[in-house]
Amino acid sequence: MKCVLYCVFLLWITLHTRVCASPQGIPLAVVKLWASAFGGEIKSIAAKYSGSQLLQKKYKEFEPSVRVEEIDGIKLVKRLAKEMEQMFHKKAEAIKRLVEAAEEAHLNHEEDPDLQYEYFNAVLINEVDEEGKSVELGGEFILQPNEHFNNLSVNLSLSVVQVPTNMYNRDSAIMNGVYWSEALNTVFVDNFNRDPSLIWQYFGSAKGFFRQYPGIKWTPDEHGVLEFDCRNRKWYIQAATSPKDVVILVDVSGSMKGLRLTIARQTVSSILDTLGDDDFFNIIAYNEELHYVEPCLNGTLVQADITNKNHFRQRLDKLFAKRIGMLDLALTEAFELLSNFNQTGRGSVCSQAIMLVTDGAVETYDAVFAAYNWPDRKVRVFPYLIGRESAFADNLKWMACANKGYFTQISTLADVQENVMEYLHVLSRPKVIDREHDMVWTEAYADNTLEDAQGPVLMTTVAMPVFSTKNETRNKGILLGVVGTDVPVSEILKAIPKYKLGIHGYAFAITNNGYILTHPDLQPLYEEGKKRRRSSYSSVDLSEVEWEDTEDELRNAMVNRQTGSFSMKVKKTVDKGKRVLVLHNDYYYTDIKGTPFSLGVALSRGHGKYSFKGNISVEEGLHDLEHPDVGLADEWTYCNTEEHPEHPFLSQIDAIKLYFNGEPHLKCDLDLVQEVLFDAVVTAPLEAYWTSLALNKSENSDKGVEIAFLGTRTGLSRINLFVMPDQLTNQDFLTAEDKELVFSADHFPLWYKRAAEQVPGTFVYSLSINQASENKSVVYASGTIPLLDERESPIAAAVGIQMKLEFFQRKFWTASRQCAALDGKCSISCDSDDISCYLIDNNGFIIVAEDLSLTGVFFGKAEGAVMGKLVSMGSFKRVNLYDYQAICRVYAHTSDTAHTLLHPYFALFAALRWILTELVIFLLEFNLYSWTSDLTVTAQRGGRTLLVPCDTEYPAFVSERTIKETVGNIDCESCVKSFVIQQIPSSNLFMVVIDNTCDCSELGPVTTDPREIMYNESLKCERLKFQKDRRRPDTCHPFHHEENSMECGGSESLTPSLTASLLLLPIVLLFPR
Repeated sequence: MKCVLYCVFLLWITLHTRVCASPQGIPLAVVKLWASAFGGEIKSIAAKYSGSQLLQKKYKEFEPSVRVEEIDGIKLVKRLAKEMEQMFHKKAEAIKRLVEAAEEAHLNHEEDPDLQYEYFNAVLINEVDEEGKSVELGGEFILQPNEHFNNLSVNLSLSVVQVPTNMYNRDSAIMNGVYWSEALNTVFVDNFNRDPSLIWQYFGSAKGFFRQYPGIKWTPDEHGVLEFDCRNRKWYIQAATSPKDVVILVDVSGSMKGLRLTIARQTVSSILDTLGDDDFFNIIAYNEELHYVEPCLNGTLVQADITNKNHFRQRLDKLFAKRIGMLDLALTEAFELLSNFNQTGRGSVCSQAIMLVTDGAVETYDAVFAAYNWPDRKVRVFPYLIGRESAFADNLKWMACANKGYFTQISTLADVQENVMEYLHVLSRPKVIDREHDMVWTEAYADNTLEDAQGPVLMTTVAMPVFSTKNETRNKGILLGVVGTDVPVSEILKAIPKYKLGIHGYAFAITNNGYILTHPDLQPLYEEGKKRRRSSYSSVDLSEVEWEDTEDELRNAMVNRQTGSFSMKVKKTVDKGKRVLVLHNDYYYTDIKGTPFSLGVALSRGHGKYSFKGNISVEEGLHDLEHPDVGLADEWTYCNTEEHPEHPFLSQIDAIKLYFNGEPHLKCDLDLVQEVLFDAVVTAPLEAYWTSLALNKSENSDKGVEIAFLGTRTGLSRINLFVMPDQLTNQDFLTAEDKELVFSADHFPLWYKRAAEQVPGTFVYSLSINQASENKSVVYASGTIPLLDERESPIAAAVGIQMKLEFFQRKFWTASRQCAALDGKCSISCDSDDISCYLIDNNGFIIVAEDLSLTGVFFGKAEGAVMGKLVSMGSFKRVNLYDYQAICRVYAHTSDTAHTLLHPYFALFAALRWILTELVIFLLEFNLYSWTSDLTVTAQRGGRTLLVPCDTEYPAFVSERTIKETVGNIDCESCVKSFVIQQIPSSNLFMVVIDNTCDCSELGPVTTDPREIMYNESLKCERLKFQKDRRRPDTCHPFHHEENSMECGGSESLTPSLTASLLLLPIVLLFPR
């Protein structure tokens, strides 16, 4: 027995000794040898083929003639704001000329109800009938591709007219408006000749038609429908009306069942469409009780941004009709809500309105109006009568006329949009009578017309209202329409000299509401099969991208149009969010006068706060600039080639040559041009150096190195191929399809940015994975060239090479087979099944692994236990990041029907059902439609996956620079796993060697997957209620004493009793109850 126990004990000792000896199974000295051998090899290759040492030497030679300057951030941002102000002013002047021409043309026009006039209809131009003849309002319209308009076919001599699908092309009002607005053609052309950077110019008529220059053909959708109605666009609404606080009252009494409730929902949704970021609203449903559509927002109003409006639209589905309606309670609540909210000073503090959506009112409720709204009538009332019944029409008309509002009756879903629009013209009256041509600028929005390879183009619009100036219509305050022009955000970026902002620096602009106009971290698009717009892209707040500013100090200062500075540490993601750079940024900001925008500039501390100026002769610089391997940043403006008709086709290099040859019409950034000439001279020797390498057949015999490249702080680049173009493994670097690899309007190339954060003299290695083929993947190596030896030296340039991934991997495996044993017998080998060898980068992504499918994968997914231990030991640091512009998939158990009906044009088809129902009035009155409709909704309920905006949190990982090597043990279930991590010298890479004999899979992976931030109901409510600082527009026109309030809708059919009541209204106002 003792012998058996002794044997068991010996066996236990043997097993335990094997486990404990595991760490000694991976000798640190051997791994260090491998890392050193591989590091020396790849650095030698990178330095040799990039020419880094030669370029460093050339900049050193020019150092005595170079002047280094610290950037004055306040001075810089003021200068940029001034340049933007001048650019915006040119657009504003073009708009003013259009306003003057439009008002003059209308003043000289006499309305002719029988006018017949042939115009170019945007849909019908160049269309022919079966006989090959031009269709009516079509005709031959010359269209030619134009590069300025993204190669769309346009006519630069004429405009076209678009008429909404639900309107008659030859309606008398449209004919007259089209006729007199023809005078705008000459002004359109003149504006474009004065400022060739202009794109679309247009006039949106209050009658519904839209005149656009240059002329372009419009194409309806597959149903033959054009959804576009200019009066529903933000630029039109903002220019036509003043900011407003709105309470929408929705009748949900029993009589509203069926189609009436559907029409009511659509009416509310259309009202929401007319509200903008400067407006505030709430929706209250009423029967015998009051029901806030969003109970959380009881007693307050919220900003009418896209997120809030979409939230309320979803809540509309929860409205059900039952019981009786108590309108007096609803009106009282609405008046008190508007009054209380106005006193807080948080809303528009301008116009106020109550929108009443109902199928009737049993009385006029003048007692409520007398108590809350008379005699000042500061709150306008807009009743919408739902259905064909007119029994209560007089009461609702009374409410409108007695409260400076407007009454409309909506009988079908097809009537909704046109009738909702009427209230806008009422709210515009005070502005028209005041003759206040307030200029408005919209937030950024996506224009699908000018869609490019990157997706829809971001725009802002400048717009002004056009008034009738005829004396006989003065007190009616007739709005003729709105003129506008679009300004691409890319043009705003052209005014920002990226070379003055440094490698990580950037400029950004926000609106008076704190929403981003332009920012490098704005993500208006997301991928889902193809690039699509995010629903809330136009109302992304600055605090959602500069989220480290938890107190909103930067945001609030900019919203309040202050000039100043601010500093904070930030985490900036690169490489499509996979990697993070931890920087210390200094922010400088000021306002852009004449606009509601504020401009900010971010400069990163260290090399980002310094610039330098070289000194070289123009002749020498031009000579070296013309070398065939030289390129300039496409999106940078060295010379403005858009201001003269002969210059748009010039390359930037040709423009620079022309400028120094004395071309008087060219405006160039002289500082940038002189510096790019300096860089051209300093970098010129690399062309000959690379050529000699390429000609030496013994060098690079296996063609592992394919490209050498460099870039300078002035956007100059040089590229040399060591293989023929068709032999390149990956051509992304040449085609510039991946925008992160090239200089753009708002960022330096990714390889440049990552290299800038490495120690000078080292190289950053990064993997470019080709998803279609493993054999197409490459590795980039890049390093920076500092100007001086000092720590905070400005970075003059960056160099790099492109290598085949297979070539790079082969070098790694060759190095890992070396050993220091005298007998040549290595104690360990990466070929052994007992260990796994990896090469990872400083953010934890695998570059080399035995399993090729792991290439490019995050190390924590493959080796979760080891990655977790590296984090806990401090070798890698976990950095938590937040994405407040994320898109999440949710499973929705909901009805498609209601959402479909809320679409104005699909609503037309739904209206046909009701027309059939109207044939049998009796059945309608007994709500047969309601019964069948409810069955339809129930039948169509089902689950579906939706993409919705959400907030996410996700980790990124960064290696700790001070830790060069680590030996670790991991306690697993029944064993101890050992590993060694060793930094590759002069690189951002690490070799990781792991003991395979111990299975730690139970510890699970470590991933970088995003996690949706879930908010409980209480927090959701607080987020809805919370309103950030905003600055109200400078002008407000809520009412005017000359306004004719009898223009209140349907007055031509007022009954005698109602007319008499309205005549007594002044007495009621003088003697309120």
